[in-house]
Amino acid sequence: MKTKLIYFLLLVVLLCSYTLKSQTITDFSTELPLVIISTNGETILDEPKIMATMKIISNANGINKFTDTANEYNGYIGIELRGSSSQLYPQKPYAIETRNADGSNNNVSILGMPEENDWALLSNYNDKSLMRNILGYKLFQTLGNYAPRAQLVDVIINGSYQGIYLLTEKIKRDKNRVDIAKLKEEDNSGEELTGGYIFKIDYWNSYDSWVSPYSPLNHPDYDVHFVFHDPKWDELTWQQKAYIENYVTEFESKLYSVGYDNPTTGYSKYIDVASFIDYFIVSEISRNNDGFKKSRYFYKDKNGKITAGPVWDFDWAWKNINECYIFKATDGSGWSYKINECNPWVKSPGWMVRLFYDTEFKDLTSCRYFDARENLLTDEYIFGIIDSVYNTVKNPQIKHFQKWDVLGRNVGAPEIDEQPQTYEGEVDKLKEWITTRLRWLDANMIGKCNYTNIASNTTAPEILLWPNPSTDVINLKSVINITELQVYNVSGLLMMNDIVDNDNCSLNIGKLKQGYYLVRIKLENGETIVKKFLKNR
Repeated sequence: MKTKLIYFLLLVVLLCSYTLKSQTITDFSTELPLVIISTNGETILDEPKIMATMKIISNANGINKFTDTANEYNGYIGIELRGSSSQLYPQKPYAIETRNADGSNNNVSILGMPEENDWALLSNYNDKSLMRNILGYKLFQTLGNYAPRAQLVDVIINGSYQGIYLLTEKIKRDKNRVDIAKLKEEDNSGEELTGGYIFKIDYWNSYDSWVSPYSPLNHPDYDVHFVFHDPKWDELTWQQKAYIENYVTEFESKLYSVGYDNPTTGYSKYIDVASFIDYFIVSEISRNNDGFKKSRYFYKDKNGKITAGPVWDFDWAWKNINECYIFKATDGSGWSYKINECNPWVKSPGWMVRLFYDTEFKDLTSCRYFDARENLLTDEYIFGIIDSVYNTVKNPQIKHFQKWDVLGRNVGAPEIDEQPQTYEGEVDKLKEWITTRLRWLDANMIGKCNYTNIASNTTAPEILLWPNPSTDVINLKSVINITELQVYNVSGLLMMNDIVDNDNCSLNIGKLKQGYYLVRIKLENGETIVKKFLKNR
């Protein structure tokens, strides 16, 4: 009788537990868009994707309940685990493909992001601020580059709340993502063979990558592997693989040669210099541990150059990590691009190390950085992003950290700092880290931007200059007649000198290399003024 009573009590406890759990999910509501996934009893694997269903609820009133009708998406998906080390975290990341009932691709717009079928749900177990990836993406976008669009969401899988995720675009070729030519199977010669390709530095296998014939500077024992990304290794013909391998090798051969900095035949013939500088700036502001060794993307369009980006993977960034002297420094110091000094498992190609041997590249980087710090990437702008995300998640984060009890604990990346006990403490810590980092970069940025070498009368009238950036022509207009225009590069060297007609004041800059320039404008009354402009690619 006693045994039966014990079993009965256990059954009651289990039933109550089940009822409470069901009630919790049924009553679940959030101010974030709500993603509900059902796998119909199947286990989500690393590969291949399994068929599942997904509902997304995003109501205009900002309150999204489990019982609400789906209004953003309601259909089939393929889903699998994604990532490498991040799969080891209790909160798993996922790759998602929106599908039709027959398993074919279903291109849809989700939460305002352009139509596509490949998406990712990035976990936040290693990012207690819930905003490190968003920050990296936003800064790269602000500098004028494509980075994945993203939206924080709450996720429920098979009736179990899984916390706050970042629903984001997968990096791939698409007119609304990496907008390059679509490489077809038959594109095996001529102009069609030249693009587009996306490749990356990442974890590799022998079959999905190729090995560079060049080791990074100062590390002759390092092998660098480039991974085919889009098209994938098994979608490329041997001619296409050979083309992109040979193009990258030709670039590296020039980069490591004596004439590497020749403005016509050197490295700039092969790479989009401005993109490399922007990628460097965002990766260094965040001191991204993975920025130059893993999850590092490049693409090449048809008849185009190698372009750096998009950025990706910032969950190990914006923090002090007990891994290597570069990343454990608490005074904001250290250069991420020197990651090879830490002997990472995935080796960096070290291209940035070599590029910084070139004075012009260093000076271009300095000008771009300080111009961005004055205009695009000010402290106020960066903290504005943080405050916006905080206001979005200040209520939903409570349930997230009830699910994942990580506040005050050192989980994920091994941080050396004290772990705040509250979400507000995490946000404050992030702001303090960024402030310290920016002060160090402001004082130690590579290169010199010699704006002061060119005299300017600061009392001169305002002069309009447009378009800026420009690829071919810049136009100028002043209430006082313009008599002469002189264009200098960032090192202070005179590049162009034109006598102009104020009624038709324009400069053809098509032959200039991409980068920042200064135009010294002489006026009829003897005054001068200097304006900056960006020569685009």
